Amino acid sequence: MASIDDLAFFQRIAQAGSLTGAARELGLSLSAVSKRLQQLESRLGVSLAARTTRRLALTAEGERYLRRGSMILDDLGELESSLHDQGAMLSGRLRINATFGFGRRHVAPLISRFAMLHPQLELLLELTSFPVGLDEQGFDINIRVGEPPDSRWIARRLLANRRILCAAPDYLANAPKLERLEDLGRHRCLIVRENDTDYSLWRFEATDGTCGQRAIRVQGRLSSNDAEAMTRMALDGHGVLLRSWWDVHEHLASGELVALLPSWQGIRADFHLLYSERARDSARIRQFVDFMVTEMTGRVPALP
Repeated sequence: MASIDDLAFFQRIAQAGSLTGAARELGLSLSAVSKRLQQLESRLGVSLAARTTRRLALTAEGERYLRRGSMILDDLGELESSLHDQGAMLSGRLRINATFGFGRRHVAPLISRFAMLHPQLELLLELTSFPVGLDEQGFDINIRVGEPPDSRWIARRLLANRRILCAAPDYLANAPKLERLEDLGRHRCLIVRENDTDYSLWRFEATDGTCGQRAIRVQGRLSSNDAEAMTRMALDGHGVLLRSWWDVHEHLASGELVALLPSWQGIRADFHLLYSERARDSARIRQFVDFMVTEMTGRVPALP
């Protein structure tokens, strides 16, 4: 069991990202964590990480030990879980990654409810500006917008979503006419600089069933890497915004924002839960995914 304990220990410090963070999570002193890591490296005969108290950088051997070790720990956890009855209480650890805005507003409240139902389950929600790969930092669940990246992951659709072109009535009262996509070139556009996409190239598809798609280059003097900040700018009348339905539907319903160009709509941007093929039989992952899909229903109105 010493080797299994070492795998679990190394996984925790790698996830924490620093010796200080690992010591805090494990409830140990910094010197105790540092000494145990040194003992593990001595036993294996390799250096697993270059570290300071504030930062941990895995070596190639450390990356391999973490990747293979996480697989072994997952297999062991699922083996033990499979020995319990289906009605047994869920236990173990579940790590979930989501982006900041959607994670705060929708994922965190549902995780809170799931935690109340399963008091022996440890749940870690990590919110990031960009989606983190499941195989990069040991996440069990990744919640991301857009099409699943590849076939290595099982994907369940969490929320149907698309981007909506909109603006505040105060802006539209004094703005140039907006009757065609080309007219966007004469408007002040609010640009969200997120992910590593070409953020000033806005993509649309026709609503008349022709499946026609267009991409329009826009410009504007206001931009941000935070989408909520740009929504605030739109509400204040600073320009035209292309933003997800889940984020602006309340403002559209209240009349604070107005949907534009009804013959065109922003492209689909559905939210999916991703998990690995190896986790298919995990009771805690399966129940968490089913819970999220069920409980998300009704939190956001259906797409218009």
